[in-house]
Amino acid sequence: MKKRLAHGLKLMLVLSLVMSLLSACGAPSVQDTYPLESVSGSGNSTSYVYRASDRTVPEVAQELSEQRQPDQISAENTERMFLVYQDDYYHLQQDPNKPEDTLVEVDSKEYVRQNYDSSFLQGYLTATLIGNLFDSFGGRGYGKYRGYTNKDTYKPSAGSYRTPTSNDKKVAPPITVDRKGTITRRGSDKDSSVGSGGGLFNRNKDQSKGTIDRNKSSGGLFDSPKKSYKKPKTRVGGGRIKRRR
Repeated sequence: MKKRLAHGLKLMLVLSLVMSLLSACGAPSVQDTYPLESVSGSGNSTSYVYRASDRTVPEVAQELSEQRQPDQISAENTERMFLVYQDDYYHLQQDPNKPEDTLVEVDSKEYVRQNYDSSFLQGYLTATLIGNLFDSFGGRGYGKYRGYTNKDTYKPSAGSYRTPTSNDKKVAPPITVDRKGTITRRGSDKDSSVGSGGGLFNRNKDQSKGTIDRNKSSGGLFDSPKKSYKKPKTRVGGGRIKRRR
């Protein structure tokens, strides 16, 4: 029994240590998605446009960077910025019709390669990245596209933007943003704040304290062993003692 109890306590200590390390590392605890506004493309060439209401371009860029460090980010600009994440290009644009909002265009690498104007990208991305991006086109692209806000003037070379369907919303890549949340530790009804509600470490506030009941036999880790032996029977009988001669 003592060995089982000691093993259980060690396991709880290890789990507590892992949780504290993850919390200290500031691991993102939630992924929230901005409303999906428009969709274009198909297959591996896709573009999804989200709306970040009441957010400036630099604010959205900072939120995204804090949640996931980009491979490359353009200089801070109130009208337009780029964040590059391996095969995804995040094109942040101030909505000309609603300047207080930012449009977040998430383009696949293939979509950028097929549609964007390489000379336009030179103002935001490094020459090395542009050269690698358009290597199959001799280092330059032939599209005239310059982003969703200019789609009526510089149209994509293939496809057009449309209102997203329910299926589009299911497969659209998520946008991670920083939000407030809580951690409820076992045996406590108080919360300590960390970055986001509904995340990996979230617990219900009304969670009851854990208990160990030694009187019930439920097969748990800390149950007392069942008494499986019987008291030996004894009887009184007669006998003789003989002395050796």
